[in-house]
Amino acid sequence: MRSSTMSSTRDTTYLDWPFFEPHHAELERELDAWATLHLDAAHGSDVDAACRALVAQLGQGGWLAHATGIDGKIDTRAICLLRETLARHDGLADFAFAMQGLGSGAIGLFGSAQNKARYLPDVASGKRIAAFALSEPQAGSDVAAMACAARRDGDAYVLDGEKTWISNGGIADFYVVFARTGEAPGARGISAFIVDADNPGLEIAERIAVIAPHPLARLRFNHCRVDVSQRLGEAGQGFKVAMATLDVFRTSVAAAALGFARRAFDEALRHATKRQMFGQTLADFQLTQAKLAQMATGIDAAALLTYRAAWQRDQGRKVTKEAAMAKLTATETAQQVIDAAVQLFGGMGVVSGHPVERLYREIRALRIYEGASEVQQLIIARELLREADNA
Repeated sequence: MRSSTMSSTRDTTYLDWPFFEPHHAELERELDAWATLHLDAAHGSDVDAACRALVAQLGQGGWLAHATGIDGKIDTRAICLLRETLARHDGLADFAFAMQGLGSGAIGLFGSAQNKARYLPDVASGKRIAAFALSEPQAGSDVAAMACAARRDGDAYVLDGEKTWISNGGIADFYVVFARTGEAPGARGISAFIVDADNPGLEIAERIAVIAPHPLARLRFNHCRVDVSQRLGEAGQGFKVAMATLDVFRTSVAAAALGFARRAFDEALRHATKRQMFGQTLADFQLTQAKLAQMATGIDAAALLTYRAAWQRDQGRKVTKEAAMAKLTATETAQQVIDAAVQLFGGMGVVSGHPVERLYREIRALRIYEGASEVQQLIIARELLREADNA
């Protein structure tokens, strides 16, 4: 189904909230118009090819420059608005945009001038595909349990180990990889490296299929030699690099969930006002009205938390707690909103390819990746207790 079938009367009053500057609203409107003309959520069976094409399309449209921080600044509110808008139109387009940002964000934040010049322009133009390789078979949320190791050997590091659940795995041109270098115990002994996909010793060990198809893989490093100039930041700063990058893009996960929820709500509202049942419309039933009210209220609450976190980061403030609150609330709320939309559509809601069926598959992973909901709760509690101790 083409995005052009979406309602042209969508509610954009949230763009007037004080979190935004005038250019943010204009950016969102420009992308919405572009996406209506260029995006089609029906991608066929070759997801790798579709993702490559979307990266090229987004690069040619100039949208990827906002995700990479190529101009030396990452505008979190812009990234969030762009992800929300793309998710509302096409989940795979949102994925393509987000992974270009996540995979290159660490380079923009911590890379040398040489590394920025080598990678960021090609990422922004869509000529190179980026990936972020942090998770491992036994170290997902618990980064300190990381086993992938990098030992110093002269002017290089030698990487050995595995990474899994790597988005863009198998199609990426390079990976930002985190490995244990042993400067200190736990998370303090990890470093970050840029590893080109054609680097000897790096192989795609397995492609992973998931319910909302996108490129995903397990990587294996076997005596993979990486020049020391490919390290991001200082040795032992990998955890800092990862968390700083995730603080930007964790908030944008919340924005993507908002996009999915808004699309589901729009579809449900339009259906409820047209569907005839027992001599009236579905929207005339008080049960339907109560459900629509809950959906709309949840979306606004999630949006307020999301754009508070984005605004706060753009002011240069720490957002670990606020980003976790936004991600937790927006993803859990979107799951509830989309489930309610499927229920309102009845049998049509579970027909393969229907917008709400597609959204139902898209949303589930967002409650897990970049920190599961339970991990977000732990982060929020940890930050609250830390604030209390420092009071």
